[in-house]
Amino acid sequence: MDSIVTILKILGALGVFLFGMKVMSEGVQKFAGARMRSALATATGNRFKGVLTGLFTTSLVQSSSATTVLVVSFVNVGLLTLVESIGVIMGANLGTTITAWIVASIGKFSLAKIAVPIIGVGFPIFFIAKGKMKSFGEFMVGFGLLFLGLSLLKSEVPDLKSGVKADEGVIANIQWWISILSNKGYLSYILFMIGGILLTLIVQSSSAAMAITITCATQGWFGTDAYEVFKISAAVVLGENIGTTVTAWLASLGAGTEAKRAARAHFMFNVIGTVWMLLIFPLFAAMVWNIAQYLPEGLKSAKKDFGASEVAFATAIFHTTFNLINVFVLIWFVPQIASVVQKWVPSKDSEGSGKNRLRYVSQNLVDLGELNIVEAENAVRKMSAHTNEMYQGFINVFQSPGDDLSSEVSRLKKMEDEADLMMQDITEYLVKCSAHDIREEQAASIAKMIRVVAELEEITDTIYRLVKLVERKYNKDHQFTEHQTKRIGEMTSVAGQALGAVDNYILQTVPPEVIASVMTLENQTDSMRKSFNKEAIKRMAEGDIKVEMIYMDINNQLESLANHTLNVMQASSLAAPPAS
Repeated sequence: MDSIVTILKILGALGVFLFGMKVMSEGVQKFAGARMRSALATATGNRFKGVLTGLFTTSLVQSSSATTVLVVSFVNVGLLTLVESIGVIMGANLGTTITAWIVASIGKFSLAKIAVPIIGVGFPIFFIAKGKMKSFGEFMVGFGLLFLGLSLLKSEVPDLKSGVKADEGVIANIQWWISILSNKGYLSYILFMIGGILLTLIVQSSSAAMAITITCATQGWFGTDAYEVFKISAAVVLGENIGTTVTAWLASLGAGTEAKRAARAHFMFNVIGTVWMLLIFPLFAAMVWNIAQYLPEGLKSAKKDFGASEVAFATAIFHTTFNLINVFVLIWFVPQIASVVQKWVPSKDSEGSGKNRLRYVSQNLVDLGELNIVEAENAVRKMSAHTNEMYQGFINVFQSPGDDLSSEVSRLKKMEDEADLMMQDITEYLVKCSAHDIREEQAASIAKMIRVVAELEEITDTIYRLVKLVERKYNKDHQFTEHQTKRIGEMTSVAGQALGAVDNYILQTVPPEVIASVMTLENQTDSMRKSFNKEAIKRMAEGDIKVEMIYMDINNQLESLANHTLNVMQASSLAAPPAS
């Protein structure tokens, strides 16, 4: 019974730690989400800039998994290239080393004394303030809970280093297994590394796994020979480096080829590092242990603690130096890593150049708060470009009456079907985003995007109806007069100008003069439709009625297209009610 209670206490402490990390991460994302998205999206200068960006982002959100999943999402929608993403992933591995240093400091500073006042300051700010100050208060509460969780973890994990016999049951069994696995030489390192992989898979957080590892090591769970305990701890940390890649791998399932490649690059980077470290593990561990002996006196352990502080700080030093060296060595081989994963995950024929992927957003949404929204924003921009490409296809069909354009019509039909899938994917994704804890401004942005994609889908439907009308004219060998062709060309030009404005200002605050300009274009298409159709009705008495009906249908569809275009512009600016 005592063992069960102890395990529940440990789980509770771990829960406080993970919850604090979640709250802190969400607070940071709300407080500095726009800057973080911008930093990640612009990490394109070179691989070194990408490393710094990944380091900075992970240091803020305290989760390398969050950063790498976001990077996979960015690659999925084309915001980052594969080569650019690898640098950011390398930086994320460096950023997560901060956790080890925080945990190593537990025994030397009273984290509870710091944590509770931080929560005391952040709590009223979170409930009273608004906007970014409210988010800052949320960050402080999360920060305090994180430290409180670490402090509780330290106090609730049984202290076995003093020679006290462990309780019978689960704890004793764990100790027995550790003692058995510790006496197998080099095989022990591999076995404990596998244990680190499994631990990270279970808790789904490399930071939490790191906290558990260092806490158990310093409490005597791995034995009381400080140097041997450190080597076990270091081997487990190596496994955690591999285990943390699983989150990004899972996020890439169902995503595009490039996203899968980014996840594989993350896995490959960490595995390569682990392999070379295992080859020199005894020498490297000895070097790090010697460095740890030069800790300031204030950080060293009391004699009764068998060198627990040295173990904790040596593990932090090991984790940091390992990742630093791994980045320094492999950063020069980023193109080669990219080449390997491109062969590992070959392009599918259906994806072509990447423009016509059927999945524009990943439905494997990970709880990254506001940072998820950037994926949807980029997907909406791609849908806008897709819509404009369809319109150019319609113009090509209309202006080439003598050519066999059956293949072009089929291509445009596929694009229209794809637009339907885009709307479904993006809308489902945005609904998931809205279920997360986000700011009011972001909730409004989500509502805006849902309306915009619905209008864009209507535009693609309209364009395809125009294509079918023109195809029907050709198949029935109906000929437009030069006057009719000129009229349709005029209306096509006006509607095209309005659609071009959408692509230029999609999801931006549209200047009033641009809204006025698009409204003028929409009114112009309405006037042209009425005037041209009136002429057509007069010609029906003496002309080809079927040709005139097709002509009028084309005019009606072009006016409808301009109408939806105005709706998109108004939704983007939220400046006026929708057009009727």
